[in-house]
Amino acid sequence: MTRLNLSLIFLGVLAFAASLLAGRVWLPPAALLDMFNDPDSLAATIIRDIRLPRTVLALVVGAVLGLAGAVLQGFTRNPLAEPALLGVSSGAALGAVIAIYFGLAALSPVTGPLMGMVGATAACALTCALGRSGTVALVLAGAAVSSLTAAGIALALNFAPNPYAAYEIMSWLLGSLADKSWSQVLLVLPFVGVGGVLLAMTGRALDALSLGEAQAQSLGINLTRLAVLVVVGTALSVGAVTSVVGAIGFIGLVAPHLVRPVVGYAPRRVLLPSALAGAVLLLCADIAARLVHTNPELRLGVFTSLLGTPFFFWLVVRIRKVAP
Repeated sequence: MTRLNLSLIFLGVLAFAASLLAGRVWLPPAALLDMFNDPDSLAATIIRDIRLPRTVLALVVGAVLGLAGAVLQGFTRNPLAEPALLGVSSGAALGAVIAIYFGLAALSPVTGPLMGMVGATAACALTCALGRSGTVALVLAGAAVSSLTAAGIALALNFAPNPYAAYEIMSWLLGSLADKSWSQVLLVLPFVGVGGVLLAMTGRALDALSLGEAQAQSLGINLTRLAVLVVVGTALSVGAVTSVVGAIGFIGLVAPHLVRPVVGYAPRRVLLPSALAGAVLLLCADIAARLVHTNPELRLGVFTSLLGTPFFFWLVVRIRKVAP
């Protein structure tokens, strides 16, 4: 496990450096030193003010989605679970869209993330309340909640006060790390930090829950407390990042499955590697999206969906083959 974590950290460092250099205008590796030797140079300004906040945000968002996906898969005992599948991402999207639609996002930079977290909390709580009878019911409840929030978003688009508001909502829904600043990075970090800690605290309980609810309770696990940690942690972390970068899917689904065969199937052992793998995946996806020369730039949410959908299909087929 330690070797895997070190390998993922090494890959993350390489991807981080490549993200600072890659783009429409490629920068030489020596430009990284210009940030310290010549901070007023054009290359240093591009890296410091444009690419570095985008790269840091990609690192944070990827780690959050990977960690949340691993926790939700362990909590629901469903390998197909992820924030988007259970309605968390769409709930956060609806909250942020409401803030944009009613002009609340312009009042304060905190309004968007707060509304996103409120939407994510409501969606996650509703999904868990409706799907308490089992994992199949939970997935169906997540699909229902996702449909409900999608209808709310469509309603906001239908009654958008002007074409510019509709365009702003649609552009945000596609998901992107472009044009992000340090203020947005600093805005989400406190919420991500608290949510990430809450999710990391679920490791021991998830290990016990893998034996079954009755067995977990016999081992002293408080299932209500576990559910609260999962719901609040996911809402804070995923809600905050979704309200800033938009909807980015499949990272939370793919990352845990990439590391699980290496670390074993104990949920606690999957958490940290999933966060690291999610960060590496999103950094690489953002670099690839920048290298596809389109006008306007290919949205990151579209790119991850194009890459993640085949993996989802493969995972469904694989589960059907091994299922009794």
